[in-house]
Amino acid sequence: MSIKAPWKSYYGNVPAHLDYPDISMYDFVEQTAQEYPNISAYEFMGRETSYETFLKEIDECAKALKAIGIKEEDRVTICMPNTPQGIIMFYAVNKIGALANMIHPLSSEGEIEFFLNDSHSTAALTLDAFCEKFAAVRERTGLKYLFVTSIKDKLSPVKSLGFALTKGRKIKPVPKTEGVYLWKDFLAKGKIYEGETRAERDGGDPAVILYSGGTTGTTKGILLSNLNFNALSMQTAAMGDCIVPGHAMLAVMPIFHGFGLGVCIHTMLTNACKCILIPQFSAKTFGELLKKKQPNYIAGVPTLYEALLRNQAIKGIDLACLEGVFSGGDSLSVELKRKVDAFLKEHGATLQIREGYGTTECVTASCLTPKNYAREGSIGIPFPDTYYKIVAPHTREELPYGQEGEICISGPSVMLGYVGNPKETSHTLQLHPDGAIWLHTGDLGIMDEDGFIYFRQRLKRMIVSSGYSIYPSQLENIIDGHEAVLMSTVIGVEDPYKMQKVKAYVVLKPDVAPTDDIKRSVEEYCRKNIAKYAFPYEFEYRESLPQTKVGKVAFTVLEAEAREKEKMRLVQKQAQEQERL
Repeated sequence: MSIKAPWKSYYGNVPAHLDYPDISMYDFVEQTAQEYPNISAYEFMGRETSYETFLKEIDECAKALKAIGIKEEDRVTICMPNTPQGIIMFYAVNKIGALANMIHPLSSEGEIEFFLNDSHSTAALTLDAFCEKFAAVRERTGLKYLFVTSIKDKLSPVKSLGFALTKGRKIKPVPKTEGVYLWKDFLAKGKIYEGETRAERDGGDPAVILYSGGTTGTTKGILLSNLNFNALSMQTAAMGDCIVPGHAMLAVMPIFHGFGLGVCIHTMLTNACKCILIPQFSAKTFGELLKKKQPNYIAGVPTLYEALLRNQAIKGIDLACLEGVFSGGDSLSVELKRKVDAFLKEHGATLQIREGYGTTECVTASCLTPKNYAREGSIGIPFPDTYYKIVAPHTREELPYGQEGEICISGPSVMLGYVGNPKETSHTLQLHPDGAIWLHTGDLGIMDEDGFIYFRQRLKRMIVSSGYSIYPSQLENIIDGHEAVLMSTVIGVEDPYKMQKVKAYVVLKPDVAPTDDIKRSVEEYCRKNIAKYAFPYEFEYRESLPQTKVGKVAFTVLEAEAREKEKMRLVQKQAQEQERL
């Protein structure tokens, strides 16, 4: 295997190799709970739960799953924000040897139907607020059981009543349908179950399905093992070199995402830390949470930190509590890093923001800036037992230091493959002449002589908005499905807050005019089938779209036009502000 290791001196206290246990994710959490029973495992809406109680909650849920009839290798979809029920179900599913299929709680009906069928899910857990979407597609899937919970199910009696009288009033009652269980009724099923709940699972056994676009930009289910998650936990803790039992992570990154699930949840829960679960947040509430909760660790996408810098309400905040500040999910610009570092210093923190890089095919991060050392523009050095190489794009030919090529990764967190797609798997996971399996990321980068990695850009056409990966081809397929649409093209437009925002260009069928009624119909159709985070900020209607010499839509031309239009808009806005002054 190719090892470029002059960087070892930058590791500090971090070992180059770790010893990974051949156990399940549940087993790992159980070990932590037995060693630290009285430490808080999670906090939700001001209510803390110890590791001992958390383990009991997992076991109760596992009994209920078995009582219902969920078996080893069954797939259970978890469509939840960051709530106790979501993580309890996650580990209970793992304990019984089933697979957790993690999806975005704001997914559209069409996306939910796809995820359920693609994963062959037998059961699903969701919030009462999203129940209607599951009910609308259930008959077109193999879903036998739907477990429905509410935010108030995990609140204190006083807060539960308050929720019911405020936000809860807007939520429709859950219909009484066969196979649909309210959370408390579901758990009650387990109280009479007396059989075995623990399945004998090894590290290499499949455990989780996360979704990403693969190397072709098409949504693929990424099959990850117990070892993938456990290795990530151990590597993150080692590379982070700041994890202390009993200290707290402000878990704002969502659990359907590898960053949120792998770093903010599993890494914390296997290292006796507390997860402060945040089901919903904004830039304003993030600042308030930092001020109130005083966490030791925060992790988020660059837009989160940019919003923090613009939050006027936290000018006097004391951040001396922070021991680890991590950025991932998108590129952290050199300028933004400087601003965040200055902000942290001004508010009493004695550390810098650390940038990581990775892909969902490795759960999440596999490379991180060292604790006390950074090189401008670099995303850091690989985790222990993880190796990077740069190859000529679309080949296995390794390139010299300093030469740009495709980033390839090998290590214990690399996925098992794409669910039901051997062709895409073989394209992404390749056996190289050095005898190792390498993950071809589809990203361009450079490695310097000390092994520091520099991310450049994506080979694949993809939009990253607020840390979410959005695939234009998917949105185009949805828009094209409207009866009045002939074709469409979706691009990403630079945005100072989201990094990129989504814009759609639409060509209607001949003799169909872009009237207000037609435009409204197209947007209503899209709202039903496109998740909120991916919904276009603008639909521009044209008679035709620019094409390349071979007849393909020249989306790069559209991107250039959109950039110019955005520049003009900003110039006009600045001129208007000057006039007001």
